[in-house]
Amino acid sequence: MTAHLGNGGELGADGARSAPAAVLSEAQIALLRDAPVGRLATADAAARPYVVPVCFAYDAGAGVIYSALDAKPKRSALAGLRRVRNILENPQAALLVDHYADDWSELWYLLIMGRAELLDNGAEPSRAIVRLREKYPQYREMPIDGNPVIRLTPERATGWVGSPPD
Repeated sequence: MTAHLGNGGELGADGARSAPAAVLSEAQIALLRDAPVGRLATADAAARPYVVPVCFAYDAGAGVIYSALDAKPKRSALAGLRRVRNILENPQAALLVDHYADDWSELWYLLIMGRAELLDNGAEPSRAIVRLREKYPQYREMPIDGNPVIRLTPERATGWVGSPPD
């Protein structure tokens, strides 16, 4: 038995999907709250994809997902990271959060598609850091204040959750 976690919105007169009023269901928010890692997918202006694992936090009040550019070792400066360059060229992005288990009835995934923006000043990045530090104790010791933050505004979400056989 499975449960579909889709939430694709309504088709408009032009055939395009519009974002539903409440993009994420309570079940989807619960999965986000507890998941330790996700995979952020971005693409450059030529639509070449790039996927990287990220730590993230969902802000229920704002209805957005945050991911900080942190101090872990990287080959380039934060502004030169491919995910940052991609977001600046093409704001469409996706976050995949999933869980694998040998017992396949415990499998689930949640794919959130939306618009990504880079926040580098103001009150919102500070609020995002607070959310991330609430979720990840490692960030409490890491000097991430003042670092850019990625904000993903969900527009569509889909997913699947397995359940034990009857």
